[in-house]
Amino acid sequence: MTDVVDADELLRRLQRGRDRAAEEQRRWADRARSVTATDPGGAREAEARARAYEAVLRVLDEIVRPGAHPAEEEGARRVT
Repeated sequence: MTDVVDADELLRRLQRGRDRAAEEQRRWADRARSVTATDPGGAREAEARARAYEAVLRVLDEIVRPGAHPAEEEGARRVT
């Protein structure tokens, strides 16, 4: 990435990345649910991938919309 971009373009890129992460998280979560009975190993892998995309999604969401979501969700604690 050698292009110089302004703040608006950077925000657009972050939003596209966030949208893609949300799409991939949903796709892998759906896959995990669909193969649970037939392929437990595949379901675990799909679940892990869904969690990884969820983590990316949360980070990008916090960058794009700081403070929009509480820090303490599903056992997460804010470190001060």
